[in-house]
Amino acid sequence: METIFATATARGKAGLAVIRISGPAAWAAVTALGAPLPEPRKAALRLLRDPAGEVLDEALVLLFARDASFTGEDVAELHLHGSPATVAAMMRVLGDMPDLRLADPGEFTRRALENGRLDLTQVEGLADLIDAETEAQRKQALRVLSGALGNKVEGWRAQLIRAAALLEATIDFADEDVPVDVTPEVTALLDTVEADLKAEAQGTEAAERIRDGFEVAIVGAPNAGKSTLLNALAGREAAITSEVAGTTRDVIEVRMDLGGLPVTVLDTAGLRETSDAVERIGVARATERAMAADLRVFLLDGSTPQLTPEAHDLLVRGKADLGGDAPGLAVSGKTGEGIGQLIQAITAALEPLAARAVTATHERHRQAILRALRAMESARREVESGPDRVELAADELRQAIRALDALVGRIDVEDLLGEIFSSFCIGK
Repeated sequence: METIFATATARGKAGLAVIRISGPAAWAAVTALGAPLPEPRKAALRLLRDPAGEVLDEALVLLFARDASFTGEDVAELHLHGSPATVAAMMRVLGDMPDLRLADPGEFTRRALENGRLDLTQVEGLADLIDAETEAQRKQALRVLSGALGNKVEGWRAQLIRAAALLEATIDFADEDVPVDVTPEVTALLDTVEADLKAEAQGTEAAERIRDGFEVAIVGAPNAGKSTLLNALAGREAAITSEVAGTTRDVIEVRMDLGGLPVTVLDTAGLRETSDAVERIGVARATERAMAADLRVFLLDGSTPQLTPEAHDLLVRGKADLGGDAPGLAVSGKTGEGIGQLIQAITAALEPLAARAVTATHERHRQAILRALRAMESARREVESGPDRVELAADELRQAIRALDALVGRIDVEDLLGEIFSSFCIGK
């Protein structure tokens, strides 16, 4: 493997900048900078010099051995003063070293995957953690990065390997000391894994929503105060407001953090019958986006809503600054009255949706799980068809195992043989 290097901190002036070096020549690069090597995992202050002996910086140097590093290779980290000039000078010197090259995007994480330090779901969790903007996103990404989904997959995989091994034993080793009828145990294993996989697949959509954001649509009649309310929620002039009804023609989106949940609030065109061709397009778009949203906030002005609210939608009286004592929540985008209560109500309505989230957080995860489920359903049908179909059932279970292997980025066909030999003492 080539030795790679790159900055691990953002560009620009800062108090600290970290350059990471990974590969067989990582520690030698530190020596080439004129610095004695510190003990692994014990940071030490060192003067780092260029080939001419000029001091580049006085920095902390930290080493990780391959069995204790993120990438699974020898790693060196240089913790420099964070001036752009210092970082640029160090990068030039490293780039001139014959055994080093600049890392490609994501190459450190890719090496961690290739060296078995992370599985594919953990790689995705790391990417989600870097992109996390809200507390819910942070917690979900950390759960995936910690290996929660990979651990589940290992459990499901082990049970399917056991089921396949039982079937394989009845085919190839009928004269050995193996169960005569393995159907009850195989069926029980399939029942357990199938229930878990179905629950995981069903919760993926909620997990995706936490990662990508929930959509909340503000709907109502023209001039009901929707744009003013959006601006109040966003804390800025995100939408044009006017006394003229029908000002908003397109859907305006503002992304924000509400109670720790990522939410995109949609300001939509006022819903009404209109002869204006452009406004009619806006109303159609508003209706379509509102129906697809996770939650709708109906801003009421006394008229009959053009859409029928669903059970979890919020009914809110707008323009509370103009008076009125109707029951229920009232808000004013102009004065801010009721905005805090509205945010609490939106959060409370979305929390049950977020609670359905599982450790499978991407559509790729769901598709792999569904492939495994389809293969398991086929295996069950073959098992129930009698002993003549056992070989087909075993092959379907192998397909299910491969789907789970693909989920975590590992394809391993040797475990099935290992399970057979260890479980039934064959070949002793």
